Amino acid sequence: MSSTSSTVERAFRSALYGDTDTALDTGASLLAADPGADAELGRRGEEFVATAWRRGWQPADVVRLVRRELDDVHERLVSALIRAQASQDRPRGPRWTAQLDELTAEDAPRTDRFSHATAVLELYRLLLRLPALEPLDEPRRQHRPASRMLTRIRALLAKAEATGYPQEAEALSAKAQELMARHSIDEALLSAESPAADTPGACRIGVEPPYEQAKAVLLDAVATANHCRAVWNEPLGFSTVVGFEPDLEAVELLYTSLLVQAQTAMTKAEAAQRAGGRKRTKTFRQSFLAAYAHRVGTRLAAAAETQVTGDLLPVLASRELAVTGRLDRMFPETTTTRLRGVGDAAGWTEGAEAADRAQVGRHKPLR
Repeated sequence: MSSTSSTVERAFRSALYGDTDTALDTGASLLAADPGADAELGRRGEEFVATAWRRGWQPADVVRLVRRELDDVHERLVSALIRAQASQDRPRGPRWTAQLDELTAEDAPRTDRFSHATAVLELYRLLLRLPALEPLDEPRRQHRPASRMLTRIRALLAKAEATGYPQEAEALSAKAQELMARHSIDEALLSAESPAADTPGACRIGVEPPYEQAKAVLLDAVATANHCRAVWNEPLGFSTVVGFEPDLEAVELLYTSLLVQAQTAMTKAEAAQRAGGRKRTKTFRQSFLAAYAHRVGTRLAAAAETQVTGDLLPVLASRELAVTGRLDRMFPETTTTRLRGVGDAAGWTEGAEAADRAQVGRHKPLR
């Protein structure tokens, strides 16, 4: 064993398999004293990343967890490791590639060697202990040209999120929903012509605190309305959505749009509460979002019933069976949970009214 490998091994034995600050300091001191170990330390980090991929994780999952559990410097470190490992990795699907493209491009600032080594070891501790996840291998899909409509939808939603004028945001969201419905219709008709070309896939969507329970309910409602199924992993902060790729894209876009609208509406409702002499509370916000999710789910379900007619029913029934089969294979055991902290009547009323105003789109039935 070379001296550099020996340094890294001794640092790992001290720091990675214990939880104490003393053990971490010992490992960081060993690495800080041996600059020749830097390359080996980086190589071992890439191995941790590759192991995470074998355990079912994807780039966005790892970055999201690092951001949640550690600090900005660790996010930059793991982004650099993922970029370095990608050059050695096998080809993956377009969703994976998009996640790589979204990584932060700035490396972590180098301070003193001890602080840097400490941050690296803290990151490796987390990577070492990642649990196994359900694999999300992207399914075989008939090649189709990139959709310019999806590009337009994303641009509209980005403008809706950026504007400070609620009426403009609602108009942009409504237009995005109109284009989304057209895109869904086009994809459904293509699938009706060649239903065996596609198979269900899956993606993970972050469900971030605070009020993650209500957000998970909202995502579940959006997924169900778009012929998908969602399973929430509360400890790791995401939901896995199973469905056909066009529907997965619609779920991601619609969920993001509704979250933006909900946040805008909640901010206005809180301002009105303060003007009336009432303090804003965590319970108010939790109740607001829970009611919003419940009412939006009801509206989406009602709209979904009117959008499918006649000849598409057998196609959608077959696709639903395929989605359910994929879900059952990935998650043979699931449990249900009840919303907690929903006890503010004003919050519930305000959330329900905001959901009634939300742009979910009403369109002609599919023919």
